[in-house]
Amino acid sequence: MTQQKPATSRIFIPHSLLEDVLAILTGTLFVSLGVALFNQAGLLTGGTAGLAFLLHYKTGMSFGLVFFLLNLPFYWLAWRRMGWQFTLKTFCAVAMVSVFSGLHPKLVHLVNTSALTPFYVALIGGLLMGVGFVVLFRHKASLGGINILALYLQEKRGLRAGTFQMGVDVLIVMASLMVVSPMALLASIMGAFALNLAIMLNHRPGRYMAM
Repeated sequence: MTQQKPATSRIFIPHSLLEDVLAILTGTLFVSLGVALFNQAGLLTGGTAGLAFLLHYKTGMSFGLVFFLLNLPFYWLAWRRMGWQFTLKTFCAVAMVSVFSGLHPKLVHLVNTSALTPFYVALIGGLLMGVGFVVLFRHKASLGGINILALYLQEKRGLRAGTFQMGVDVLIVMASLMVVSPMALLASIMGAFALNLAIMLNHRPGRYMAM
């Protein structure tokens, strides 16, 4: 009669403050660089950033400012449902993306933006943003808006954050036809798919526990 081995208990080591700071800096740099690439190529993405892109293209207001203002109403849900630490980290991450998205074009300037290949930018920018989101998620932070709702549904209902966000993102990108060309729209949908694919493959309930 074989004796069953006892299940190995998981030991979770909380992230240190320095690890959280470095992770939020890394994640926001990745996301904001993807945003800057999308902006220079005339593309959009989903979520709160997608709404910010729509208003940015339509009104000419700074993307960073619009993105920061759109996220303000969601902090109440974050505070009530996810705790003050998550809310504080998310507020810092949103503020950093708002600043970095305007800083990247001054440091990484593509002279001939008309020569950019939309689908290549969509793939690279989408994956950059997706990886950035995963880094933030794993350190109990997000970029507000739809991300807060997606993380809440994943923790409380078991619905994958990437799956929910992909559905919302596709709807937002489809609504962007009023401000972009059909080619840019197709590339934007590809970018939203790449972004959420990176999240779905690397951030699943039960596979990684952020502490």
